[in-house]
Amino acid sequence: MTSFVARPSRLPTPIRLGLRELRGGVRGFGIFLACIALGVTAIAGVGSFSRGLVEGLHREGRAILGADVSFQVMHQELPPAIVAAIARNGTLATMATTRAMARTDGGSALVELKAVDPVLYPLIGSLESEPSGSTADLLAETGGRPGVLVEPALLARLNLKAGDQFILGDLPVTIRGVIRQEPDRLAGGVGFGPRLMISLDGFRKTGLIQPGSLIRWLYQLRLDGRLAGDSDVRRVVADMRERFPEAGFEVRTRMNASPQLANQVQRFSQFLTLVGLTALLVGGVGVANAVASLIDRKRNDFATLKALGATGGLVFSITLTQIGGLALIGTLIGLVLGAALPYAIVSLAGTLIPIPIAADIYPGELLVAAGYGLLVALAFTLWPLGRAHDVPVAALFRDTVDSDGRLPRKRYVAMTVAALGGLVALAVAVAFNPRLALMFIAGAAGAFVILRLVAHGLMALARRLPRPRHTGLRLALGNLHRPGALTPAVVLSLGLGLTLLAVIALVDSSFRRQIETALPERAPSFFFVDIANSEVPRFDAFIAEHAPGAVLDRVPMLRGRFVRLGGRPVEEIRARDEIRWALSGDRGITYSTDVPKNSHVVEGAWWPADYAGPPLVSFDERMGAGFGLKLGDEVVVNVLGRNMTARIANFRRIQWDNLGINFIVVFSPNTFRGAPHSHLATLTYPRQQSTAAEIQLLQAVAGAFPAVTTVRVKDALEAVGELATQIGTAIRGASVVTLIASILVLAGALAAGHRARVYDAVILKTLGASRAMLIGTYAIEYAVLGLVTALFGIVAGSLAAYLITTEVMTIPFTFSATAAIGIVGLAVILTVGFGLFGTWRALGEKPAPVLRNM
Repeated sequence: MTSFVARPSRLPTPIRLGLRELRGGVRGFGIFLACIALGVTAIAGVGSFSRGLVEGLHREGRAILGADVSFQVMHQELPPAIVAAIARNGTLATMATTRAMARTDGGSALVELKAVDPVLYPLIGSLESEPSGSTADLLAETGGRPGVLVEPALLARLNLKAGDQFILGDLPVTIRGVIRQEPDRLAGGVGFGPRLMISLDGFRKTGLIQPGSLIRWLYQLRLDGRLAGDSDVRRVVADMRERFPEAGFEVRTRMNASPQLANQVQRFSQFLTLVGLTALLVGGVGVANAVASLIDRKRNDFATLKALGATGGLVFSITLTQIGGLALIGTLIGLVLGAALPYAIVSLAGTLIPIPIAADIYPGELLVAAGYGLLVALAFTLWPLGRAHDVPVAALFRDTVDSDGRLPRKRYVAMTVAALGGLVALAVAVAFNPRLALMFIAGAAGAFVILRLVAHGLMALARRLPRPRHTGLRLALGNLHRPGALTPAVVLSLGLGLTLLAVIALVDSSFRRQIETALPERAPSFFFVDIANSEVPRFDAFIAEHAPGAVLDRVPMLRGRFVRLGGRPVEEIRARDEIRWALSGDRGITYSTDVPKNSHVVEGAWWPADYAGPPLVSFDERMGAGFGLKLGDEVVVNVLGRNMTARIANFRRIQWDNLGINFIVVFSPNTFRGAPHSHLATLTYPRQQSTAAEIQLLQAVAGAFPAVTTVRVKDALEAVGELATQIGTAIRGASVVTLIASILVLAGALAAGHRARVYDAVILKTLGASRAMLIGTYAIEYAVLGLVTALFGIVAGSLAAYLITTEVMTIPFTFSATAAIGIVGLAVILTVGFGLFGTWRALGEKPAPVLRNM
């Protein structure tokens, strides 16, 4: 105890005096602490939660994948020699997935079909069904009809129950039970229909396996006990790739069971982290306001210290120590709350989230959040403290009335720039997409500068306007531009938060209009997949008979995987996130004699209809530029287990926003001469059809062509719209954090000006102003501030939303008047409400004590 008491005396004087200041508590710093704690909580919580999701995917990767290694190919099965080579490493089970139509006399429905080896499935994990039983028993064939397991949604759509029969392809099947838990469902991604599970033998009898059919064949390998480590998994994969370089299989391992899902988690978490950082930057304004309020309250103390010989540097160091201690407290509060967030989510909603969450304490994520919090506090503290360094004693008493707008000393400017540079470096270093982080930082910096200019512009305008005859209005205009006015603080406080809300609201409305209105107007009514070559003439005639007047667009379709682009392996190509997806997995490809609809050549030339030379390829312009390709470069695509090489003959600009048939690459017809493939078609009615007419055509096609999968576009759009609603709700919920920070900062800004308001109110009341007149005056002032800030938020948010929708999402921008009115109303309500609350307090002060201390 003695050593603890003695230790403070050995500390440097500024630190010792600063710590003594903190003994008096944190009164007046509630907003400061809340701003720092809120932003750090958001960043730490999002970081810990997303890390928990990624770690959960990694830890449960074996169960998610259903194997240690999965070799996947499209269209056709792997040759027996390759299958045998894979099987030597452990237990191998074959699966197949595709989309198909389930038919009854009363209707039909799209299903996500999974064909499994009933003896071995699942290799890892357990299949839960109702009734329970072994996979082999549930999928066994009885009376010539294979058993199937289905998800409850299929029973509801076709009005079926366990024990009923329906037609799958050409084969009657019997429902043996309902799938309750499928161990490897996450690895398959999101489907458009309910799951249907059947045995491989049953699948082969359905007639759905046709040359070129879009069937994904999976070879699930469970390693032997002696091959258990991650290094063994990598060795097996490397060995298979080296021995069979042109096999065309895509490989997934238990270390990346669902890479697309993991990437989406990381991208979404980065967005939420940027939202949290926005809240923290908005909170930085609150920090600056709190520091300004501290300087205002401590003027007599600073003057006394300087009068006793203290230097400006000592005053600066004492106050910085106090602020640093408070920032550390706020950061620690945020870290504790953020670290607890994954545990809270698992406890409250863990069963609702299909992704495994590894709730844990992640020091790296907490350290990043702490770095953000302390750097923001430092960056927004140094400037106002630095300005106080060189102020003489007399000016400290005078500064509220006559602020000379001086800059801090160069060293404080340099320290502020260094803190901001550290903040930028941290944001870029930890970002999943550094380019996006830099864009965000640039946008935030631009918003701060523009908001400052807006505030000064408003002050200049108010100063130059003619003086109204109405006393209250004249006082309100004077309050907007007088020395120590709240205009800069209020505009900064709400500006960023309202801008972010405007961006989210307008992007959401544009996307929703595209899904609900614009796309259905231009989109086809149906997609038809897996039309066999031999069935093309009969299919065309059938559609012409049953949908007269409708336009049928049909193209050949294969699936291929990029191997090399422009002489570089795809693994070495560093592409932007928005186009990188094209390099992973299989892509749809086609061939054509003519330039496809919905696109036109922008560079190079199309091949002649009778072209018979070396294979040529047409590439999407945006993708080609992103991959660094040029005319004449070679493109290697693995199709049906063979590497096909073609030279880029031209680049096309594609219209992607009408749901028509579009392909990144189109080959010359001679490239795939003789290769087995199917066709893809769309059907577009000249005018909108009734739901009953569309359903009737869907059932007719399903009955006449059992192997053809029919997708009704309206159903797909409804599924996408529902997903968009869920994502939009999550994003809007996250943006509330920024709004809360804005409200806190607004409250802090008004609190910082409370002393000036008391002074004004006392003087005006002494001169005869009534309470009603003063309230009206301040209401006009705050309404103007809220309206101007809201207009800025709408303009800046509209510009940002326009760039996001047109350049990133490539959809038309739609301005929502409802969202704009809501933002204006929210801004005015907040500013007027908080402002009048503070004004009411100021009006309640007794004049005598204030006048005695003037």
